[in-house]
Amino acid sequence: MNTSSPSKQHPHILQRSPELDGTTAPASGMEAISSRAEQSRTVSRGGRVAPGHDRPLPVGDRNENPAGVSLLELLAEDFQTHERDLTSPGFWAIALHRLGNARMAVRSKLLRAPLTLAYHTAFTGLNWLWGIDLCYTVKLGRRVRIWHHGGSVIGARSIGDDVHIRHNTTLGLVSRYEPNDKPIIGNRVDIGVGACILGGVTVGDDCVIGANSVVLKDLPAGATALGIPARPVNLKANSALLTGESAAPPPPEPRSAA
Repeated sequence: MNTSSPSKQHPHILQRSPELDGTTAPASGMEAISSRAEQSRTVSRGGRVAPGHDRPLPVGDRNENPAGVSLLELLAEDFQTHERDLTSPGFWAIALHRLGNARMAVRSKLLRAPLTLAYHTAFTGLNWLWGIDLCYTVKLGRRVRIWHHGGSVIGARSIGDDVHIRHNTTLGLVSRYEPNDKPIIGNRVDIGVGACILGGVTVGDDCVIGANSVVLKDLPAGATALGIPARPVNLKANSALLTGESAAPPPPEPRSAA
C-alpha cells in the first residue's frame, strides 16, 4: 500500500499560502487553483480584475437566453441569421443552446428531468456529428452565427450580439489550473478560421480576429488582431469594413515652390 503523502504523489496541488509569523501552510487543491486563477486575472491587468471577469462563471441554474424576446422569436431570428438554411449545423448548435437554457425556466427538477436528458443527448450527438461544442452555460447574445462546422470549442464566459464564429476556433481556458479564466466577446466581433481566444481576456466591440491568431490579451474596441500571439494591427480600418465604405485616400503632399 502506498503510504506517501498526497503532496508527494501530486506535488502540483500543494501551494503555499501567504506567510504568517514566519510559517506557511499548504492550501487544498481547489483553493490553490482558485488562488492561481485570481492571481492570473489581477497580475495581467496591473493588480485589478477587469469588469465582467470578477463575477463567478454561470453554473447553468437559470435561463440565460436574451431578455425581451420569446423563445420562438429568438429561434426565428437565429434561423434568419443562418440564411434560413435548415441544413446549417451552426443553426442547430445555437438552437440547441437556446432550448438548453429555456428548459431551466421549469423550476421543478422532476419535471425538467426528461428535458435535461433530451438536451444532453442532443448536445453529445451534435458534438460527435458536427464537432461544435457550445454548452448552454455560455451566455450567448442575439444573431450569433457559426459558419461551417468542425473543431469548434466555444467555451467563452459570454458572447455579445451579431458575432460571427468560423470553424476550428477555440474560446476557453488557457490552462486547466485557471478554471475561471474564460474570454468575454463583445458585440459584432468577427472571429476567423482557426483562431484561439484564451484566458480571462476581453475582446471589445467590432474587433476582427484574423485566421489562426491566438488572443491572450485584451483587445480594444475596433481592433484588427493578427498573429501568435495576436496583436492589434489597425484600430481604424474596421470602420470601412463595417459600414461598407471605402477608406478615404491620404491627402496629397504639398508641392514645393519652383
